[in-house]
Amino acid sequence: MTTTRELWENALTDLELTLPKAAFSTWFRDTHVVRVDDGVVFVGVPSQFVRDWFMTKYHKLILASLRQLSPSVRSVEYIISKHPSKAAEVAPPARANELPLETIHTQTNLNPRYTFDTFIVGPFNELAYAAAQAVVKKPGISYNPLFIYGETGLGKTHLIQGIGNHFRAKAPERKVFYITSEKFYLEYVSAMQGGRIPAFKEKYREYDLLIMDDIQFLSGKSGTQEELFHLFNALFDKNKQLIFSSDQHPNMIQKLVDRLKSRFNQGMIVSITPPDHESRVAIIRTKMAARGAVLPDDVLDYIASSVERNVRELEGALNILLLSSEMRQEPLTIADVKVLLRAANSPKKAVSIQEVIKTIADFYGIEEPVIYEKTRRKEVVRPRQVIMFVLREDFHISFPTIGEKLGGRDHTTVIHSCDKMREEIKTNAALAQEIQQIRMMLK
Repeated sequence: MTTTRELWENALTDLELTLPKAAFSTWFRDTHVVRVDDGVVFVGVPSQFVRDWFMTKYHKLILASLRQLSPSVRSVEYIISKHPSKAAEVAPPARANELPLETIHTQTNLNPRYTFDTFIVGPFNELAYAAAQAVVKKPGISYNPLFIYGETGLGKTHLIQGIGNHFRAKAPERKVFYITSEKFYLEYVSAMQGGRIPAFKEKYREYDLLIMDDIQFLSGKSGTQEELFHLFNALFDKNKQLIFSSDQHPNMIQKLVDRLKSRFNQGMIVSITPPDHESRVAIIRTKMAARGAVLPDDVLDYIASSVERNVRELEGALNILLLSSEMRQEPLTIADVKVLLRAANSPKKAVSIQEVIKTIADFYGIEEPVIYEKTRRKEVVRPRQVIMFVLREDFHISFPTIGEKLGGRDHTTVIHSCDKMREEIKTNAALAQEIQQIRMMLK
């Protein structure tokens, strides 16, 4: 990496070749790099709206471009900041130009806007919310540890930080700390390199409530897992509350040591699933009320039907629509909304039949060629039936084609397997969870 300016200019050149001309000139015109700090590139953007758009639409593309130019880049953050070329010549250094969007509490690492009051509860997350409420009433006793998992953008971070903020408000004398597992890993590595492991251990053992986000990042990092295991035991033995989150059930995290999985399983593990239609409508109404905005009911219903994957994308879509309405100074019609959402929605990942078969075979720990064999062994039949079900339900492959791809089986066999899976999911929670995990892996 040479200079921050050159890094971003080179990235912009790459992005300009990738994106449509109109999109590039609209969104990237007034952007720049504010600073690069410990592998994190802080990109200055002109408004909250651009920041939200970058996070929902262009984040992966920007990160990939920067990493290609400089392998040391770990992540990208977007901050509202004036463009240097438009600032006065006597402006303060780049770090002082940063205008933080939220004030993070320095001692706890908590975002104060993540509270229970602003957390929207529905059927998709009510169990996780109830578990969180039990934890704040009896920390270290009820559900220790609490482990919340689910796809990205469903509100896990909001909920676990909400626990921390509630705990801090009720017992300000007790110590709370929130950290992502990635930052924990980096801090641990830095402590090892600097000979500061005793201080590192002492710091983390003093907390009354420790919240660790995105635990899946520790996959394969054996040294950090070892340190976390000992930290877990030290806090747990003193009845200190531990809270973790992940994008999948801990048992499904590859290269996570068994004894950590065992520790996670000794507490409460709950999932947050994608919100149903009614919950999405409720979320939109709540977000609009917070901004003092109004949209017609038919528009609300259309938004809820069009953006199904997660709360974050739903909020991003709503921001786009509300800004457009404000700029036009007139209500949006269904036709307007369709055009705006069509531009905002990212295309789904194309997955081949072969990828589906391999992913599911790997998930169940069997060799892929066995799937095609004429065997009725239970450990093979179940994965094969799941493959048939996913290919039919999620990818709408025809029954004959599925049968042909899976060793030349008759289409009636495929129909029977799909019907069997569909019925069993209703009563078999373990199977339903397995299929949910597989769907996440295929996205």
